[in-house]
Amino acid sequence: MHAPFRLVASDIDGTLIRGDGSLSPRTTETLDRLQQRGIPTVLVTGRPVRWLRQLYDQMAEPLPAVCANGAVVYDPDTDEILRAAPLTTELLLDVTERLREAVPDVTLAVEVDDGRSFWYEEKWPLHWDGEHHTVRVLSAPEELTSVPAVKLLARSARHEPDEFAELVSRTLGELATATHSSSSALVEISAAGVTKAAGLAWLCEREGIEAGEVVAFGDMPNDLPLLAWAGRSVAMGNAHPAVKEVADEVGLTNDEDGVAVYLEKLFQL
Repeated sequence: MHAPFRLVASDIDGTLIRGDGSLSPRTTETLDRLQQRGIPTVLVTGRPVRWLRQLYDQMAEPLPAVCANGAVVYDPDTDEILRAAPLTTELLLDVTERLREAVPDVTLAVEVDDGRSFWYEEKWPLHWDGEHHTVRVLSAPEELTSVPAVKLLARSARHEPDEFAELVSRTLGELATATHSSSSALVEISAAGVTKAAGLAWLCEREGIEAGEVVAFGDMPNDLPLLAWAGRSVAMGNAHPAVKEVADEVGLTNDEDGVAVYLEKLFQL
């Protein structure tokens, strides 16, 4: 009997790709077989749009993506942003003021232009971010809140990752949505109610697919809303403990091609 699922939703980093950033031949073949079966796969990621190219270059055909933790829905075939849910300039100003008061050493950055550009404060530890024209250091603090942003990022050198995420969440309350997906004290902040689940739900409604017909894969706390929403949720073997706790099942690690192995069995590929 074939699985009653009509769509596969997968996180990218720590989930679909291996630790070295590669998409394995096995995973590529599995995704191709799903497409041939008429079962679409959607990438649901914290990555901005501009960070998809590295993955698309490893695929026969690019996949649609829910980016920036649900703030952006992207169609790679037309290079079109189908939906964006940014933080307004007023909200950015309020959030950044609260963060600077609660976390004196906080350093901030924003994803703007629907995630095609990245602006960061001078102290932000930027090592590489693709094409230089897509990133720039801010010359004045007020520039950070001068335009809407699909994501605000906050760093602290004085806190542990989970501790910092909890601090930011308490500080912002229901004003905005805070999550994290890094091994460092980096928190990702979106407009209230913006999550991976909300972004994918919008896309699924557009395509006539219900939550119960979705199987989802993830590994970090920013995947929790997605995994709770989907009809079946699978945590990677390398997942954060909180993710393993809420998922329906725990699979193999990303370096063991956990997504591909699970899908081969589920869909009898």
